[in-house]
Amino acid sequence: MGFKCGIVGLPNVGKSTLFNALTSSKNAQAANFPFCTIDPNIGIVDVPDDRINTLHKLSKSRKKINTNITFVDIAGLVKGASKGEGLGNKFLSHIREVDAIVHLVRCFDSANIQHVNKKIDPISDLETIKTEIILSDIGILEKKLEKNAKKKMSDKDIMLLEEVHKKLNSGGALKDYTNTEKYKILRDLGLISIKPYIIVCNVDETNVKAGNNYTKILKEKYPDEKFVIICADIEDQITDLKSEEKEMYMKNIGLEKTGLNKLINTGYELLDLNTFFTSGPEETRAWTIKKNTVAPKAAAVIHTDFEKKFIRAEAVSYNDFEKYGSFEKAKENGKLRLEGKDYLVKDGDVLFFRVNP
Repeated sequence: MGFKCGIVGLPNVGKSTLFNALTSSKNAQAANFPFCTIDPNIGIVDVPDDRINTLHKLSKSRKKINTNITFVDIAGLVKGASKGEGLGNKFLSHIREVDAIVHLVRCFDSANIQHVNKKIDPISDLETIKTEIILSDIGILEKKLEKNAKKKMSDKDIMLLEEVHKKLNSGGALKDYTNTEKYKILRDLGLISIKPYIIVCNVDETNVKAGNNYTKILKEKYPDEKFVIICADIEDQITDLKSEEKEMYMKNIGLEKTGLNKLINTGYELLDLNTFFTSGPEETRAWTIKKNTVAPKAAAVIHTDFEKKFIRAEAVSYNDFEKYGSFEKAKENGKLRLEGKDYLVKDGDVLFFRVNP
């Protein structure tokens, strides 16, 4: 599995520019007027991982297949979106389909790029987005809790929805429901507030390393949130460079990681994801799974039949595979492990699954 990440924010905060940069495309129209994006732009991006490049070379594989992330550039949201203002209803339907949300917030001044609210206020911008999402979720809950709708629900589910409705009305967050059995019910209901998110601060070129007063204010206001600082314009410039030029350019401006790398690393952490590999002469491939996934469930990511036909997993850590150069050499040096159905796959494991025919 990869994951799908929706880029959301007010109009003219740089969503389409960032989308084009992250996906190395010019698919999303970027212009200086509100609602430039109407229908969502979708781009699938290979997840950069030096480990797969090394495994590909060591195994002399014919093919190399990275795991991927899907970015969705969603129409700009404005105050009143939950009641259909702007492109509100379309926006909200598209955002329900993603696994995680990138809240892109404008943190730069520019006389040449208009702001929908006539002033730069990242806290107000973020609160507008969050409020409209909450109001939309409250509307969903109220429809579900109407008298006729209740007849189709269990008392347990009604209590849960009433509890969540009360929480949202009082300004509470839904983070407490993450990693609980209630999470799936709320997610399947289409609630957006339940989705994990990253706050991405779009700054100008001079503040991309350390941030600025706008990013400082945001971090002080939301100390427990995950932040990434990006300059969408720089990312857009990088996409047009060859790898050697890109490396030199980033070195000159003091950037260690691209915005894509920072976003993916934060996204994997946010969603508790790990990567394992399969590697041989035919193919080296990266696979994304949730942390603490047992071996049969990991095997099912490759093919659903592998879970029920699972016998065992032959496992070598990435570091040992790199050191010894192959499964065979790792086995000769006592580094190949035979793991059963209860084994929790670790990040970087190189696996070969034994299954019944």
